[in-house]
Amino acid sequence: MKKIASIPIFFFPCTVFADLPVQISGPDSNVTVQVNLKEGRPYYSVSYKGDTFLEDSALGLKTSIGDFSRDLIYLGETRNSVEKNYELDRAKVSQVTYKANQLVTSFENEEGYTLNITFNVSNNDIGLSYKLESQGEQARVIVYEEATSFNLPIDATSFITPQANAMTGWMRTKPSYEEGYTFDEKLGTPSHYGLGYTFPALFKNADKGWVLISETGVDSHYVGSKLSESSKDGIFKVAFPEKEENAGIGDNFAAMQMPATTPWRTITVGSDLEPIVETTVSFDLVDPLYEPSIDYKMGRASWSWIVWQDQSINYDDQIKYIDLAAALNFEYILIDNWWDQKIGRERMEKLIQYAAKKNVSVILWYNSNGWWNDAPQTPQDIMNNAIARKKEMTWLQKVGVKGLKIDFFGGDKQTTMKLYEDILSDANDYGLGITFHGCTLPRGWERMYPNFVTSEAVLASEMLVFNQDQLDRHAYSATILPYTRNTTAAMDFAPVFLNHRLSRTQETGTIRSTTDTFELATSVLYQSPIQHFGLTPNNLAEQPKHVIDFLKQVPSVWDETQFIGGYPGKYTSIARRNGKDWYVATVNGEDVAKKLTLKLPMLANKRVIHLSDDEGKKTVRQVLKVPASGELSLNLPAKGGSMIYSH
Repeated sequence: MKKIASIPIFFFPCTVFADLPVQISGPDSNVTVQVNLKEGRPYYSVSYKGDTFLEDSALGLKTSIGDFSRDLIYLGETRNSVEKNYELDRAKVSQVTYKANQLVTSFENEEGYTLNITFNVSNNDIGLSYKLESQGEQARVIVYEEATSFNLPIDATSFITPQANAMTGWMRTKPSYEEGYTFDEKLGTPSHYGLGYTFPALFKNADKGWVLISETGVDSHYVGSKLSESSKDGIFKVAFPEKEENAGIGDNFAAMQMPATTPWRTITVGSDLEPIVETTVSFDLVDPLYEPSIDYKMGRASWSWIVWQDQSINYDDQIKYIDLAAALNFEYILIDNWWDQKIGRERMEKLIQYAAKKNVSVILWYNSNGWWNDAPQTPQDIMNNAIARKKEMTWLQKVGVKGLKIDFFGGDKQTTMKLYEDILSDANDYGLGITFHGCTLPRGWERMYPNFVTSEAVLASEMLVFNQDQLDRHAYSATILPYTRNTTAAMDFAPVFLNHRLSRTQETGTIRSTTDTFELATSVLYQSPIQHFGLTPNNLAEQPKHVIDFLKQVPSVWDETQFIGGYPGKYTSIARRNGKDWYVATVNGEDVAKKLTLKLPMLANKRVIHLSDDEGKKTVRQVLKVPASGELSLNLPAKGGSMIYSH
């Protein structure tokens, strides 16, 4: 992989002293943001192609140096043009050109401090950030609350996931962004837990289009935020973490040095789901925080725990999964919890050496824990402490481990965000890539931290093994996640199960109703730069050669992503390009067969391999030539899939 390269932002400032309201539009003039002051309170609104997507929505902060949400005086504005070219080496695209128009409005509060409110507006994306200016000897500030709100039209509907109660769930490890989604729900409906909703949040603006709301640029200087409960008239506010998160450790507000800049709130709008799926706004507004110490490699991993569970964490079974990874040309094996007790460090070194001879690198699991939850899995009491962490990472580097999966964080407070950052920063010093589980949403982290790999933060595949209802809903969920959780960041769902029953013997366990081709398609549909597969060694003998051949060469990083078609809960079709090769993944989320026509101009007049389902839900292969029109017709069985690729 190439190192992350960047061309700095260019600003072309123009200071204006105009009366409110003021407006700014994106380069193509379709998105317009208006900023106004009403009785001393700042507001903004958003329109797209002349239609209202956000009505008057509050702005401002409530801080230790005064209230910046009311009794403000408008000071003026500055306008800039922003141009930025950069590269990504572990995302849904590799080359990005970001162009936006920027509006900075300045206000003064009663204490005489200045608040700058910045809007970056591109063709479909909006970034919103605050900056508090220093005055005199004031060196620090506490942000207790944001007034920021999102006032959606009342006929909008939601596709959002609720915030869980703190200190609940498995061994009191929640919240960990592992809840289900609403479906076309009316605004004003109470959330499942009464604590609002986690980012990203998708809304349908009646027949006018779609709105995606999230945040980016969150690091050790701020808290991770969420959406509040919705008012009856469709207003959501930015809300800070609950006091009870992480067993009450740390404050649930943000403390910063002056001048103080907040993370970015992001809004993506469009007439259809294309800009939602293809947005790069999470990365557009941030920059790398440090240089990579090595050239981090992405790829695919075998993983025994997901199907064979805790009993597989032993030397002999891990040899089987190293051999599985080698047979499939996978780059990694993930060895999960309890390895320090069930395998031991001395034998782990031998496993790492065995894997290296097979050209397979090792990722090891760790508990994040200090004492903020009751999860007993080891190794623990290491990653939460700087001295223990660096000592451990010295050993990990010495024995050749290439990455870590760290679990059970359970909160969004500033102190927790600092723990994420400290782990990432230290791990980079030792050449270790980091995956987080039981964790928060990554907020621009693929670009900010060059050794950050991926995060769970989703109701992921482990629930397919634990819960039959979740497995029955897997096809439906696969048509929700590409428009929600996976739009803004890498998502370690851990896809592709080819066992009929999700157990070692296949005589017990949850029963899969999705087809084999559906499962193969999720390897492309779900974007994660290291993809942990739910495959088992028996799949090598049970599956036909064309399935194994596909698994041997399917990429995990992409140069381009295009939305082809779909609707939440119905079906999803997404095309991704790696080099010259296109992969088009399509899945049917419903229990009825579908006939679809896909428009694939990038494949016009080209020969492609098409993997589809036969009547027995097994994968068949054929070679097709895509007509000059670029259109292909698909017949998808219930909970079935299609995989088209030009390799």
